[in-house]
Amino acid sequence: MHIAMLLAGSWAYSIFNFFRRLGVFGLFMMGILDSSFLFLPFGNDLLLIALVSSRQESLIWVLYVIMSALGSVVGVLLVDSLMRKLGEKGLETFVKPKKIERLKAKLEKHAGWAVFISTLIPPPFPFTAVVMTASALQTSRTKILSAVFFGRLLRFTAEALLALYLGHRLIAYLNAEVLDYVIYLLLSIFIVGSIFSVSKWLRSSRGVSPMRPSEATD
Repeated sequence: MHIAMLLAGSWAYSIFNFFRRLGVFGLFMMGILDSSFLFLPFGNDLLLIALVSSRQESLIWVLYVIMSALGSVVGVLLVDSLMRKLGEKGLETFVKPKKIERLKAKLEKHAGWAVFISTLIPPPFPFTAVVMTASALQTSRTKILSAVFFGRLLRFTAEALLALYLGHRLIAYLNAEVLDYVIYLLLSIFIVGSIFSVSKWLRSSRGVSPMRPSEATD
């Protein structure tokens, strides 16, 4: 069991280092995946902190933050495009009916703020469920994407500044042996969550029926 955990940890590090070597583009890709079809808890956050901590001498952290936020926007756009077609009926494939009712009550009055706040709160807060519900209810696409961009921009800026302040201490934590087990746990969650998420996307996409133009809004 211990060997299996070490192997999984090494594999997780390989994946993490792959995105890390890509730098800005790695953050952008991770943002798309995390905000759309896959489940990557804290993936973008850890990658951003690692990159900013290793490049303290430059202002490239600003670009890191912006690209991370843009990646989230693109990921949400993919989700939004599908959920607008599925509508409220298709929403029940992904979100429990009771949760839908709770979210609808908040989104119908303050959709922009609800999406914005959801971008700031880390897992296990259901960020994707909020976005899906807002899109299925035909909330303005501009409002959703703007809320995601500025919310993620605020969250990632705070994390980048924290990484700049703590600096080498964060690098030491990232290189610590205990992180193997943390990444192993996150990887397990990622695999199970992603399989579950992708299977739902595939099932729902087969049953998509185009909406009339009057039923969708931008």
